[in-house]
Amino acid sequence: MTAQMTAKPDHLCVLVHGLWGSPHHLKFLADSLRDKHPEDKLHILVVKRNAGSFTYDGIETGGERVANEVEEMLAELDPSGHEIKKLSVVGYSLGGLIARYAIGLLYSKGLFERIEPVNFVTFATPHLGVRSPLRGYHNHVWNVLGARTLSFSGRQLFMIDEFRDTGKPLLSVLAAADSIFLRALAQFKRRSLYANVVNDRTVAYYTAAFSQTDPYVDPDALKINYLEGYEDVIIDSKRPPSLKDAEPPQTFPQRVQSSARTALDRAPLIAFMIVFIPLGSTLFLLNSAVQSVRSGQRIRLHEDGKAGADFNTYRVPLFNAMRREVEDMFENMNNTQQQEYLEDGDAEIASPTQPISPRTRKPSFLSQKSHHGADVTDVEKAAAIHQTTSSSSLADDPSREGQIVQMQHSFPALALTPDQFKMIENLDNVGFDKFPVFIHKHRHSHAAIIRRMERRDFSEGFVVVRHWLDHFVL
Repeated sequence: MTAQMTAKPDHLCVLVHGLWGSPHHLKFLADSLRDKHPEDKLHILVVKRNAGSFTYDGIETGGERVANEVEEMLAELDPSGHEIKKLSVVGYSLGGLIARYAIGLLYSKGLFERIEPVNFVTFATPHLGVRSPLRGYHNHVWNVLGARTLSFSGRQLFMIDEFRDTGKPLLSVLAAADSIFLRALAQFKRRSLYANVVNDRTVAYYTAAFSQTDPYVDPDALKINYLEGYEDVIIDSKRPPSLKDAEPPQTFPQRVQSSARTALDRAPLIAFMIVFIPLGSTLFLLNSAVQSVRSGQRIRLHEDGKAGADFNTYRVPLFNAMRREVEDMFENMNNTQQQEYLEDGDAEIASPTQPISPRTRKPSFLSQKSHHGADVTDVEKAAAIHQTTSSSSLADDPSREGQIVQMQHSFPALALTPDQFKMIENLDNVGFDKFPVFIHKHRHSHAAIIRRMERRDFSEGFVVVRHWLDHFVL
């Protein structure tokens, strides 16, 4: 028997699915990873204990299940001669948050002292939660109602929970600078994320990329730079998008045609809201109530050690000594939310790790129409802000030249919470390679980004996964 045939992998890669998900959702990721790295090089674990409605049980419970599943796998491999020396973790959607919790538990138990953390990757993960920015009554209503439809996971994703005795939401604790979770994340050799810039009905760009701005509100108005070899899908985040040259005013027939096209594009959503929401919302809320009750029962069994393992071993100190079809309904409601921005005088609460367009005074155009009668887009607003805030001459201060060049590629800060701005700062300080993804061929980019199903119009998922594999450190 040759040495190659008897070789055993020393690297374990763990794949974690998302909300309402199952291991099958990660089949393309797992199969592609196996095609790239044979069994004698890499062992793959697709976790299975959070499948389906079990994802309602909260990030903490899900993270404990994943940590336990990883430890059981290591214990199972060890007697057969598989000495695992390296660990990689990949999370999709909610699975990215569950994975971040799980690695904190494994780190606290000393696993990283004998196993090297290598790759940590997330695809379309809501690192900042899923609450809509605070401005506007419609956003407030969604944040109140949406948080109460997904049991414990919903409360955590909308950041209305208080985690244990911290008095803070779990997501804030997960990104706290001195928490075991951020310390664990910092141990990985490579940290990267993939975030959809458009058409993600579940996870908006700003939260998947933990960004306090969203440059891609109107991608048609932008000149976008792509990574060489991954054109038209993977955006080069080191070369920010810039505004295209202003187009001439539309003629009256063009405006009529544009309005008709917009109406046709919105027709399915309008029909959905008129026909389905009265019945669908009732069924959705009833199902949510049932799932919340079942979730509470499972969590009690979990905490009492009656769920197949003693999970009390994972109740470790969180900080160092310095501190103590239902799916479619949800996605379509979430997709109707719009972004809001910080008002004048609020810029000081934004994260210092990312540039924004400062608003020294409120531009008069914010409540006006554009030159051709249409509403001023967010991108046009940003462009005008650049002009109003960059008017000082270089002769007065030559050092401003670099600042003004950078300002041309910055955008207004979203109206996030102070907790979310702090989360951005702490995650940025750990360091991530961020890869914005532009899915053109399908309006369900949340599924297409990992080719969650075998569909021809999910073909751009091949490009995303190829990029991930090309940068996977073995």
